[in-house]
Amino acid sequence: MKYKYQLILLGSEVQAKPQILSKLFQKLSDLGLPHTILKIIESDKFHSDYIGNQPAFGVYFGDSDGYHKDLSITNKLLMDGTMILPIFLGIEENSFSKEIPPILSNQNGIQFKDNETDRVANIILESFELLRITRKIFISYRRKESTSIAIQLFEALESFNYDVFLDTHSIGKGEPFQDELWHRMTDCDVIVLLNTPKFLESHWCKEEFAEAGTKKIGLVQIIWPNHDIRKIDSSSHISYPLLLKQSDFVDNIYNNKDKSKLTDTVVEEIIQQVESVRARNLASRQDSLITDFRNIAIDCGRVVTVQPEKFLTEDLPSGKRIIYIPTIGIPQSTSCQSAEIRYELEVHKNTSVRLIYDDLRIRDKWLKHLDWLNDNFKKDIQTLKKQEFKSWLQATK
Repeated sequence: MKYKYQLILLGSEVQAKPQILSKLFQKLSDLGLPHTILKIIESDKFHSDYIGNQPAFGVYFGDSDGYHKDLSITNKLLMDGTMILPIFLGIEENSFSKEIPPILSNQNGIQFKDNETDRVANIILESFELLRITRKIFISYRRKESTSIAIQLFEALESFNYDVFLDTHSIGKGEPFQDELWHRMTDCDVIVLLNTPKFLESHWCKEEFAEAGTKKIGLVQIIWPNHDIRKIDSSSHISYPLLLKQSDFVDNIYNNKDKSKLTDTVVEEIIQQVESVRARNLASRQDSLITDFRNIAIDCGRVVTVQPEKFLTEDLPSGKRIIYIPTIGIPQSTSCQSAEIRYELEVHKNTSVRLIYDDLRIRDKWLKHLDWLNDNFKKDIQTLKKQEFKSWLQATK
């Protein structure tokens, strides 16, 4: 690849560094992306390896003795507009200010713990737009059994910068309840499903479970104590169960919809699992959309090529190139702003972009809005819904 994502490692040599890199490469594999897309630059190689016009992200590892290295490089990156994530290890109140140099004092840092590797790796991937910057979670639950737990997880996930959907908190007055619920589920990254003993006895809970399978959305299933596991539906293509014990609940109260609470340890485990599932779920949904589009294109006599970076290209006899970008959830303009797409547009001047997406369960008002954008704005970048793949491909040879 001619275009590289530059990850610049600054500061001290700490055990966290190899752990984060290992997790990062694992997530690239989960996303189906080649490891060569990423260029790791240690501070001693910065001046020879760093390229100013290619995407970059820095990680600064703090020093417990307050010895601040690589300040000139840090300053240059900040002047270039590069984001730098400070990571500190201490647990004392002043650990950040001691370990991290003053030049990074206004950056949001992370206190690193063993269970933070997923989170840090995701932040790096998000910064490179290899993983959706939006962090959308849908909580599926039965009100009669788990209201208090649903609210507890809503608040905990929001504190980790997730955009969390909970029906009682997230649907505005006057909005069509069920339409908005399906719409938000379609646009989420992961579903946290509170699988209480009578969850599947609820019609709407059963529908949500089935919808997750239809849309191929990954599930983190939180399974209640004394649940008959023979009745647990594991048909979803990506499902990660967490079997709870009575001791996982505060004061062992697990069957009171208004008073039950999970322990802090279990809440942390759930958040860690959600972080872990995101990349795999995104990759699976992208692969499904790519396969569907490619098969329809072949049936229409079109020759499309799947690129290693998970987009498709087609070179027409006229000399024009079309880039097809699989978009999960609601199409956004940021989907065509990644480095590899910008590179394609720079190299191939006569190029148009189509954001391909599955329109199932997206609210009609959003579909009309996207159609309006197609009709009124730049013709070189448009959206293309799944139900129109065949008719569009047949009409635009």
